[in-house]
Amino acid sequence: MTSTQNMPTKLPESNDEIDLSKLLGALIDHRWMIIAITFFSMLCGLAYALLATPIYKADALIQIEEKSSGMSGFGNMEDMFGTESSASTEIEVIQSRMVLGKTVDKLNLTTIVEPGYFPIIGKGISRILGNRESVSIKRFKIPSSLYLNTDYVYFKLVVLNPEIGTYELQGNHGNHILSGRVGELAQKNEYKFFVSNINASAGFSFTLKKQSRLDAITWIQDNLSVAEKGKKTGVLRLSFTGENRNQIENVLNDISQDYFLQNVERNSAEAENSLVFLQQHLPLVKAKLVEAEEVLNQFREDNDSIDLGLEAKSSLDVMVKLEEQLNELTFKESEISQLFTKEHPAYISLMGKRETLLNERARLNKNIQELPKAQRDILRMTRDVEVNQELYLKLLNRVQELSIVKASTVGNVRIIDKAEAYTRAIKPKKPLVIFLATLFGALVAVALVLLRSALHRGVESPEQIEQIGLPVYASVPKSNWQAGIDIHLKRKKKNQDYEALLAETNPADLAIEALRGLRTSLHFAMMEAKNNVVMISGPAPGLGKSFVSVNFAAVLAKTGQKVLIVDADMRKGYLQRQFNLKWENGLSDLLSGKSEIKEVVKASGIENLDLVTRGPVPPNPSELLMHPRFEDFVTWASKEYDIVLIDTPPVLAVTDPSIVGALAGTTLLVARFGVSSVKEIEIAYRRFEQAGINVKGFVLNATEQKARNANEVYAYSYE
Repeated sequence: MTSTQNMPTKLPESNDEIDLSKLLGALIDHRWMIIAITFFSMLCGLAYALLATPIYKADALIQIEEKSSGMSGFGNMEDMFGTESSASTEIEVIQSRMVLGKTVDKLNLTTIVEPGYFPIIGKGISRILGNRESVSIKRFKIPSSLYLNTDYVYFKLVVLNPEIGTYELQGNHGNHILSGRVGELAQKNEYKFFVSNINASAGFSFTLKKQSRLDAITWIQDNLSVAEKGKKTGVLRLSFTGENRNQIENVLNDISQDYFLQNVERNSAEAENSLVFLQQHLPLVKAKLVEAEEVLNQFREDNDSIDLGLEAKSSLDVMVKLEEQLNELTFKESEISQLFTKEHPAYISLMGKRETLLNERARLNKNIQELPKAQRDILRMTRDVEVNQELYLKLLNRVQELSIVKASTVGNVRIIDKAEAYTRAIKPKKPLVIFLATLFGALVAVALVLLRSALHRGVESPEQIEQIGLPVYASVPKSNWQAGIDIHLKRKKKNQDYEALLAETNPADLAIEALRGLRTSLHFAMMEAKNNVVMISGPAPGLGKSFVSVNFAAVLAKTGQKVLIVDADMRKGYLQRQFNLKWENGLSDLLSGKSEIKEVVKASGIENLDLVTRGPVPPNPSELLMHPRFEDFVTWASKEYDIVLIDTPPVLAVTDPSIVGALAGTTLLVARFGVSSVKEIEIAYRRFEQAGINVKGFVLNATEQKARNANEVYAYSYE
């Protein structure tokens, strides 16, 4: 028996330290809940891994080489077409709408086809079962007005007869749009629809989503990844992800091919522009050459073929070379102006060379002015002929070169690896998904248990009660036998007239053994009491107060003591059920004067134990308890019986216990393990103290041996 002496009268100082043993104990106590939540989470992860649509990946390799005209022996022609684009620039070109738009148009990616499966899980179940319903739509044109204020325009394709390939196209609301046959173009109003293949049974439907061309390009950009392999290698890896392995291969191959072709066309266009420029100037140069030759010949005829002197010939050679260089710089300027601005260093350098040549030509012309007039004229005419002739020949050569360059252009892009999709899906990664789902479930379960433990304020140790100065007389273990009885009763009518008494059905139960220990403790506690009346109360309803009362009364009666138990809860009392009696003709009838004492005292069916039921529910229970009849009844019962047990309502709910406690010699407070909080018990204890009632002891009901309090609960058991 636990001693009631030297009990602390105040709460100890708060301890902010975390008790790891209790946290671990809480996890052990709730292990089945943790296992259940973890298992459920694992099943969810497994279901997702099996039902989620697999995403595949395809990749391709493209090499960007240094630009070359494919010519050798034409001098600066390679310099003219040899500028190299960086990998980042080419990546942007690949991801541009110019390249991707061609793929959208060629593969009809503005049309999205989805089989009409059950939402969420239907697609995954169909894939697991091996169903492969599909339809191939090569062309689908709708009125442009349908795209207004919407991302997708929805349609439904219903298979009518798969053998002959007939189908019906319906609107989103089931309205008929057109009917057609596989392999034939169906047209109606602004709709054009061409289906190349259908693989589905009759009545099966497909959902069609029509999106704009820009949205389709954006979809490709979101799923396309382009990166350079290594630094400055010029090798680009293109990767594309999607649900359909064949589709992503086709998309990536088409992107690679379109990029390759635009690169060839771009290089060929550079030569074409220069060729057009030269062909435009060639007739003008030829006309000047013919005109200069005619003027020179006419002059020679008129002046009897004047020959040039050595000085004049030397000047002529220099002038011709100067003019050739100036003409060459003029053509270079026209070409370089297509590539650079006038502020570019190459353009500035070219203009500097031209300025130098012009200054040299001006100086040479000044020297020529000192020659005789005839020499000057023949020198000028001869210069014009030779310069124009040299210029004409150079232009002819350049035209031939550019024609060869244009014909031999192959671009500087080479497709190394065509697109190929991996056989395994890149996501979901099934083992990882299942592992993470299991881990997530375990963490959530542990977090819930720890949170519940942190928020839980239910008393789980007699020490917690004794810290508020209230001695613990007994810890009554939770009875599995009684729990089975309660479950059986719940399956029957809610208002069952009879409930088996544990002290009678299983007197060897641990709960009954604990009540026998309470009997010994109460014997010593009542030695100084003013009478043999014991009031049993509790802080709140549903704590097992009535269970303790009736079984404790039966235990007392077994010792040969004459016991009377009174149901003073005239609102919701149900002690009559334990003894298969009716509530009629009870305490409320006695206190209201309708019945006499001997009329309300009933035999319980257990030797030495009598019972007073609650009677009909009165409108004023507290006022009836304050009537002198109740005090007279208590006085009579105290004389006629060895022990009188009065079961009262919860003290925090009504004032009835305070009224009854004033007449009782001993008061016991009952609370439930893990349900009643220490604060709640302390408030009830103080409520009795304020009413002048001394609570002798405390009974902790329905205790359970848990991992977090295994060393605390049963240390207070009584024999």
